[in-house]
Amino acid sequence: MDRRLIEVDFPIKEVSEESVREKNIRHGHISTLHVWWARRPLAASRATTYAALIPAPKNPDELRKKLEFIANLSKWENSLNSSLIENAKKEIINFFGGKPPKVLDCFAGGGAIPLEALRLGCETHALEYNPVAVLILKALLEYSQTGRSHKTKAEEGLQSVDYTLVKDIKKWSKWVLDEAKREIGRFYPHDPEGSIPVGYVWARTVRCQNPSCGVEIPLLRQCWLANKGDRKIALKMIINRTNKEIEFQVVKGKDIDIDPSQGTTRRATVLCPICGSVISSKDLRNLFQKKKTGERMIATVVAQPKNRGNLYRIATKEDLEVFREAEKYLEKKIEELRQRWEIMPVPDEPLTRIPITFGIINVWVYGINDGGRF
Repeated sequence: MDRRLIEVDFPIKEVSEESVREKNIRHGHISTLHVWWARRPLAASRATTYAALIPAPKNPDELRKKLEFIANLSKWENSLNSSLIENAKKEIINFFGGKPPKVLDCFAGGGAIPLEALRLGCETHALEYNPVAVLILKALLEYSQTGRSHKTKAEEGLQSVDYTLVKDIKKWSKWVLDEAKREIGRFYPHDPEGSIPVGYVWARTVRCQNPSCGVEIPLLRQCWLANKGDRKIALKMIINRTNKEIEFQVVKGKDIDIDPSQGTTRRATVLCPICGSVISSKDLRNLFQKKKTGERMIATVVAQPKNRGNLYRIATKEDLEVFREAEKYLEKKIEELRQRWEIMPVPDEPLTRIPITFGIINVWVYGINDGGRF
């Protein structure tokens, strides 16, 4: 039996570099369809699928050329290169006697491997027991293939018409948007200049345990709001030791005269910006477990209708009032759903301690074990 190429050699370095580069690609990437925390890189999925389905050349020169082909195949810009993809598909089908091979991914997750197997002309099957993953897979692998324009015989020579799926997506996405505006639009009031609040920056808070201080300390690991390329925006703490108050200011670019990478916490240890007292990690966890902590709205993220990119401003009393109204509405909604469904619609089970190596937020750093609070 012929050995497959992946059993003999593989351009690991080149494919790994393309997989890393792919993380910064958003436009046209399946990662924009839905967040999936264990998504495999398309570059690696395409390259390994191809290498697992073709025989290994016995000639060293042919092997070298084949490895170069795989490295080229893994590049993002070549994912829609029809000539390259067709060559790969023909080679695979020829090796399997003119029939597309069957590929099964029984832990398909975000769908990277099934997608690339389809791209390479395989008869692809994907399994998942997670309902979210199933929906992602259907949208990626099934629904998308019915979304192309087509012509019926009666329309030959006429303008192409959209498949029902495309029309339905437009129709129901508009319905969702209209329903959202109707139900919660009042919680997103326009600023005077037309900007729309779309998010808020909050911080959990704890009182300084120094009896002569007692200031409410916002727990911030760092103070960056935006730190990418030339876009530098940060929160600057304004310390008032006389009144024992901590306020904030949004600073940008050259006006940043602080180190935004430094906050008030480090590994669950808190440093009071007013008096310099330290709250140990043990004491902080104890305060959280006894529910002797609070929360504070610090900044507001606003979207500009006519410009790209969000802006940041310090949260106002009006922002907090809108939040309180939304909070009341949410409590009412939760109770309505609880009575209708006869279960609590918001998870409130105690949190199970999960190792941070699994990629789960380790709220146990702060001693939080109440699912409802988190």
